[in-house]
Amino acid sequence: LGQGTVFFCSGPAESLPNAPPASRGLHATVSRAGLEQAAPPAMSPCTRSVHIFAIVGYGTCSSLMLVLNKLTVHLLPAPSLVLLLQFASSWTVVKACGLCGLITVDALEWSKLRAFFFVSLAFLACVFANLKSLQFANVETFIVFRAATPLVISVADFAFLGRELPGLRSAACLLALAAGAAAYTLTDAAFEVHGYLWVAAWFTIFCFDQLYIKHMVDSTAVESNWGRVFYTNLWASVLSGALLVSTEPHVFTQTIWTPHSICALAASCTLGVGISYFAFLCRAAVSATCFTVIGNVCKVLTVLINVLIWDKHASAQGLCALGLCLLAAAFYKQAPKRGISDDAANYAPV
Repeated sequence: LGQGTVFFCSGPAESLPNAPPASRGLHATVSRAGLEQAAPPAMSPCTRSVHIFAIVGYGTCSSLMLVLNKLTVHLLPAPSLVLLLQFASSWTVVKACGLCGLITVDALEWSKLRAFFFVSLAFLACVFANLKSLQFANVETFIVFRAATPLVISVADFAFLGRELPGLRSAACLLALAAGAAAYTLTDAAFEVHGYLWVAAWFTIFCFDQLYIKHMVDSTAVESNWGRVFYTNLWASVLSGALLVSTEPHVFTQTIWTPHSICALAASCTLGVGISYFAFLCRAAVSATCFTVIGNVCKVLTVLINVLIWDKHASAQGLCALGLCLLAAAFYKQAPKRGISDDAANYAPV
């Protein structure tokens, strides 16, 4: 990921549940009396390994899931049904593995059900808008809007989650993101107004989703990360079932099933379990903005896969503009929390 992983060493890392605190500085500090004090303990190798595992796992699943969802809704044009089966398979597989003793999964508790209801609602709205945008717009169109989300989320991190505003380098990266998005729009030969309206709806929902779920991950105690996967997908199954009845009541009688559509659906359901797990693990490890930037950098692989399998990708000029967006996202550096770390004291926001 190159500069996209700069938060490992140059910013205050977020702590995973039950993990030792991350280092807040690289050097010892000196008190006013002149006495040297020991620096806080550095991030342990175990915690660092968990962070790397979460980021690589999420990046891999995120890169593949967008293309696989595009293929699935192309072969099976019923987004609500695809969502329902993905969510239902995720929570049933996780719960079954928990009952077999293979993993630790939280038991059903009303307090956790209540806490995760709005997480699932935000998550479902984001995924549904994602699938609808993929129905009417090419993958590059979707990705370039996603690459622009740090513009909003970095400011929201300052307003709601206690971080500094972007520094000079990060501000330049955000401006490059905006310029790349504008250049892409001007060079996109497959401009579709209906598709862009769905992508704009997704953009708004996604920004809220990133911030709210980060807040809930940090504030809701669970026995393991699998508990988050279980509760979120359980509620999402109920909500997506209602969505299916209201938007596509004919889907079971008019859908034509083929071996190709069944295989694509099965693959998307399997990958859905993985991305649910790694997404929550990654959200717990890094800030909302960093989580967004990681996803943007990983979309480079999505573009390469898309170029290989689809004939509706953008022009060469559009891909160059997209590359500028992703490069700027890769060099974005997360701002430290206000007034907590030594980095924050020396930080100069724009």
